[in-house]
Amino acid sequence: MSKIMMKTPLVEMDGDEMTRIIWKMIKDELLLPFINLKTEYYDLGLVKRDETDDRITMDAAEATKKYGVAVKCATITPNAARVKEYNLKAMYKSPNGTIRAALDGTVFRAPILVKGIDPYVRTWKKPIIMARHAYGDVYKNVEYRVPGAGTAELVFKNADGSESRQVIHEFKGPGVIQGMHNLDASIEGFARSCFAYSLDQKMDLWFSTKDTISKIYDGHFREIFEKIYENEYKEKFEAAGLEFFYTLIDDAVARVMRSEGGFLWALKNYDGDVMSDMMATSFGSLAMMTSVLVSPTGIYEYEAAHGTVQRHYYKHLNGETTSTNSVATIFAWTGALRKRGELDEIPELMAFADKLEEATLETIESGKMTGDLALITSIQNVEKLDTEAFILAIRETLEKKLGA
Repeated sequence: MSKIMMKTPLVEMDGDEMTRIIWKMIKDELLLPFINLKTEYYDLGLVKRDETDDRITMDAAEATKKYGVAVKCATITPNAARVKEYNLKAMYKSPNGTIRAALDGTVFRAPILVKGIDPYVRTWKKPIIMARHAYGDVYKNVEYRVPGAGTAELVFKNADGSESRQVIHEFKGPGVIQGMHNLDASIEGFARSCFAYSLDQKMDLWFSTKDTISKIYDGHFREIFEKIYENEYKEKFEAAGLEFFYTLIDDAVARVMRSEGGFLWALKNYDGDVMSDMMATSFGSLAMMTSVLVSPTGIYEYEAAHGTVQRHYYKHLNGETTSTNSVATIFAWTGALRKRGELDEIPELMAFADKLEEATLETIESGKMTGDLALITSIQNVEKLDTEAFILAIRETLEKKLGA
């Protein structure tokens, strides 16, 4: 069969460790044999980021703005141990955080449902889509190690030179301080993205913060959501038979655990980060979740929601066999290819993305899967495959679907 032709490149962001190994396998076995793949490549592996003083991360973000669609591999956010391990010049910030801030989008994460992998929460019958604000909070924080006794103040200098001051704490001894911020424009973009995505997916929208404690910071999020809903989306929601409501995050967690699913849950940056991992695990595996960053201007960046699978990578380096789940990374590629096909009006590319997803799920449902899924599946007599064998099994299923 002839390869599918592309018109506009995808922005391709390579990553680190075991997911970098999987990235190449997916391209070699599942994409390049069938697509004349056009990408603008950026190596966001930690070595390259260090060589460029992390400039390459911003370059990738700017390219994403230019081309409109990107696909990203999992990357390392270095801690002190990683700085020593890789002999880095600096403890670079999260590449995801940098890109999210540059694009000012909302991260939507949804479980990848497959027969035989049942949610741990027995009441869940439908997907729960997580909408995570992608700017600010702890991901753009400023931190300070307090050396001893003294006064910490929050100071804001107005444009006219005047100042506002507020005491944070009177320290009697050492401690720590953290400063966070957010922007009205970013929160408004987050709210509109959530309302629009809820209407698109035909799902109720839940929004939750901790405004009883954080009366100004979290309270402002709530005020903006409610104002935009009343002024711009209320009639649309009512016409579609959908509900929007706000509740404290404590109450939301309890409601979620008792629900059947089938709604979109909007959360601030850190809350969305933690809860999406909880949600992914509850639905089966961190490697069974889609993640897409959508900017208010219609830019899309697809990625896997999990990390670089460090433990498997060290085993791989030692020549040991691994059984690493590649599903979320495959779905990052299919999401990006489908969106590129949609924007460039290439139905063959969109159909290919659909068939690759179907082939991936059908391979699992046939009893061929990686070790993480083999431990939790209700399918009998499964065949546990190593990393490469699983991808090759998907290719075999895909070729049958394509008639190749």
